[in-house]
Amino acid sequence: MTRILLTAAGAEKLQKELKRLKSVERPRIIDAIAEARSHGDLSENAEYEAARNQQGFIEGRIAELESNLARAEIIDPSRLDFGERVVFGVNVELYDVDEDLSVTYQIVGDLEADLEQAQISFSSPIGRALIGKQVGDEVEVTTPGGVRVYEILKVHCD
Repeated sequence: MTRILLTAAGAEKLQKELKRLKSVERPRIIDAIAEARSHGDLSENAEYEAARNQQGFIEGRIAELESNLARAEIIDPSRLDFGERVVFGVNVELYDVDEDLSVTYQIVGDLEADLEQAQISFSSPIGRALIGKQVGDEVEVTTPGGVRVYEILKVHCD
């Protein structure tokens, strides 16, 4: 079984989604199916078909979340002696040499990566290039947009 790396916050987010699907969405869909069945002939009942399709999606997502959480390894970087080295879960402040600006990213697991929240996967091109590097290192990263050069300014855990 392949392990899935998550931060504590990422695991909590997945657990909340699972709880919501089981306690809110699943009962809502069961009620919608019962309501659609009460309308009679199921072969020509669009409401019934839509509710069954939605039920399939929700049940699939529940199974996916349960599987991911069962295989999850939660990494707490505050318990690691990372010093000034980039490891999973830390926040890393970078200076983008090409753009002349500073950016900060948190290195997270594939399931919790969200660029809008400045969370990048450890398996992304930037994440792979940063892991193991230290403050002061310059890192050259080949991205879909071309080659970028970053200098690591700071590594910290929040």
